[in-house]
Amino acid sequence: MIIPKTREEIELMRESALIVSKTLGMLAAEVKPGVTTLHLDKLAEEFIRDHGAEPGFLGMYDFPNTLCMSPNAQVVHGIPNDKPLEEGDIISIDCGAKKHGFYGDHAYTFPVGKIDPETEKLLKVTKESLYVGIREFKAGNRVGDVGFAIQQYAEKHGFGVVRELVGHGLGEKMHEDPEMPNYGKRGRGKKFVEGMVVAIEPMINAGTHRIKQLRDGWTILTADNKPSAHFEHDVALVDGKPELLSTFHYIYEALGISSDEEDEFRATSINFND
Repeated sequence: MIIPKTREEIELMRESALIVSKTLGMLAAEVKPGVTTLHLDKLAEEFIRDHGAEPGFLGMYDFPNTLCMSPNAQVVHGIPNDKPLEEGDIISIDCGAKKHGFYGDHAYTFPVGKIDPETEKLLKVTKESLYVGIREFKAGNRVGDVGFAIQQYAEKHGFGVVRELVGHGLGEKMHEDPEMPNYGKRGRGKKFVEGMVVAIEPMINAGTHRIKQLRDGWTILTADNKPSAHFEHDVALVDGKPELLSTFHYIYEALGISSDEEDEFRATSINFND
């Protein structure tokens, strides 16, 4: 059952989402060769708690850490460890936080130093497919419209769209209805309703869409061991249109990147200096 949120609840969710966004922005400057994912995980937990929130993933379904850290061929749900990142790696950092009883859930795939052109294209297309999907999250549309748009965009560029892992509704629980696949058919699935909040998160592979799981019971990898990228935003349906609750602004600020990609989805009242 879809649980629409009031305007007041959406603002509380925005606060949780922005804590996650700020956490990723803090980590952006720390992602470099020689750094371990376990070190980044400890930085994130401290940052989230310092901002009056709780890590959203820590202990959920018995997950042992604050961040899901998934390098290279790992798609999602990688467990932080002591292996240093290397030049040319990519690393998906998926982070959650809970404040005022509501969750934020947000992800970005970072290059580690200089990466090869094909992997750079994978990151670019995956992030672009996220916004392609967000545009379809609007009054009158259905779940399948978002999935169809993401799938068509990614496959047009020769990449594989993961089927078994999906986005989801978000609220007082990390995972609410509806499931939000990154593939589908137009006009199919649950209809979007005013006030609903979802996490849209394309997981796109350089090669096959097929995946496998490590014996740790968490880590998901591509079946052909080619790289995978993952980007995620929290989005509310407000006045029939998609409105971002999360942002990559803090990441771009840390990395010196100029971008207007979020402008069409951003509430005019947001002040990133708050």
